[in-house]
Amino acid sequence: MVLGMGAGGLWDRIAALGVPRLSPGAAVEAFEEAIILVRMLSGGGDPVTFHGRHHRVDAVEPAPVPAPPVWTGSVGPRSLAATGRVADGWIPGHAADWLSERYRTSRPVIDEAAASVGRDPRAIRTIFNFPGRITDRPLPAPRDADGRWVGGSVAQWTDELTDAVLHHGASGFTLFAPDHGSPDPATLARWSREIAPAVREAVAKERATA
Repeated sequence: MVLGMGAGGLWDRIAALGVPRLSPGAAVEAFEEAIILVRMLSGGGDPVTFHGRHHRVDAVEPAPVPAPPVWTGSVGPRSLAATGRVADGWIPGHAADWLSERYRTSRPVIDEAAASVGRDPRAIRTIFNFPGRITDRPLPAPRDADGRWVGGSVAQWTDELTDAVLHHGASGFTLFAPDHGSPDPATLARWSREIAPAVREAVAKERATA
């Protein structure tokens, strides 16, 4: 399991639940505090007292089990920096992948923030939302004119994802349908039975001979 956390992208719905509306800057502060607090309240140990600007607890017994990894979908520079300081994983927004401008300009913000607090930037994994079709035959162009992945055969998917892991720091992928809905069962079956094992095998083979 992983825990997804964010600074609040749907404030009208959040406020409708009775949560005080925060400014963008305050929301990022509360987001970072919340990740810290989740970790403090996990894994056993002494009662936790925490007095932040947005969250406060007094003498709360922590859960006996560790917190799951925390992943974010941060977009803005302040939120990206918070991800680098305290989170475990990052999912670039809008189905951006390792060839996108969003990734190229955002990932360095995470890495610099991680290094500034003594973390290894590689500890913050990058997980890509990856929509596309799985076709029976190779497509002439698996990316469109704007460079966005549109899909292809099992071999094309395998080559693309293997390259992402080996050369672009990809740690994982979440499959989406091209319309950003839920993939159909047949597509999920091909993803899990054909593409994912082939990528794992190709990555392991390459690393064994490196």
